[in-house]
Amino acid sequence: MTFPKPHFINTNGIKMAVYEQGDKKSLPVVMCHGFPEIGYSWRHQLPAIAGAGFRAIAPDQRGYGRTGGPKGEDAVPLYDMQHLTDDLVGMLDALEIEKAIFVGHDWGGMVSWQMPLRHPTRVAGCIGVNTPFLPRSPIDPIAGMRMVYGEDMYIVYFQKYGVAEGMFDADVPRALRFWYRKSDMTLKDFDALPADQKNLSFLNGFAVDENLWPGKSLLTPEELAYYVECFEESGFEGGIGWYRNFTRNWEKSEGQAEKVNVPCLMISAANDIVLRPELANGMEQYCPDLEKHVIPDCGHWTQSEKPAELNAIMVDWLQRRFG
Repeated sequence: MTFPKPHFINTNGIKMAVYEQGDKKSLPVVMCHGFPEIGYSWRHQLPAIAGAGFRAIAPDQRGYGRTGGPKGEDAVPLYDMQHLTDDLVGMLDALEIEKAIFVGHDWGGMVSWQMPLRHPTRVAGCIGVNTPFLPRSPIDPIAGMRMVYGEDMYIVYFQKYGVAEGMFDADVPRALRFWYRKSDMTLKDFDALPADQKNLSFLNGFAVDENLWPGKSLLTPEELAYYVECFEESGFEGGIGWYRNFTRNWEKSEGQAEKVNVPCLMISAANDIVLRPELANGMEQYCPDLEKHVIPDCGHWTQSEKPAELNAIMVDWLQRRFG
């Protein structure tokens, strides 16, 4: 499989790397990655979506890969939801696209679900991969996570500027091997653990001997090399900056409408311990036109763990709803 080379467009003050396959006259499907991902994370999906008759697009988003982004503590607000969604609107403008279907995994899912709320005229449909539509929290989400999980929970830990990115940037290959693992643990196994082992303090394991890391490596040597090249170019600071805007995004979204008025597809992974399938319960209240699926025996990295299953669900829905 040959992943396309990027072309570059100017949007919202950044030069964005965009990877495409398929007929440029077809309906566009924009795939948005999460952390620590890049457009290449959709390498199994681009050819499948293009082969089904759509224009498949996967950018390296702000702070990541060949797009990169501003650095420094003063630049943190430049990674808020307004910037992330405006980046994608600017990308559509640069590509002369009126409307697209947005697909998002992990953080990319949060961005994709915000697109029809903030830019309704530019969105034809939405697909969440692991990440459901989540209504606005009644309290500051970082305060809530700190209260439930404590300071070592990875998202709370990410709030300390310079710390996590310093650790990951010091050994990029090790960092990517650490994150990209297929867990052997089911949700039932996880729920049976003692409470002090369920605080999502993943980073405590980063310093231990790699042979003691749970699960197994998810990437081939060639795939790892591609990720390493991209993250050595961008570093991890920009991507972690998305996490440092949880509170800002929450504050700025007060009063925002929470109704997604386009066709929606939600694809959960049965064993994602962070984005658990039950988080999609009740989504129908916010996404009236919704279809839901759960991929069995799948953890967090759905695009890589179960590409054939994910592609089949997406292509079937896209062809039924937009073919």
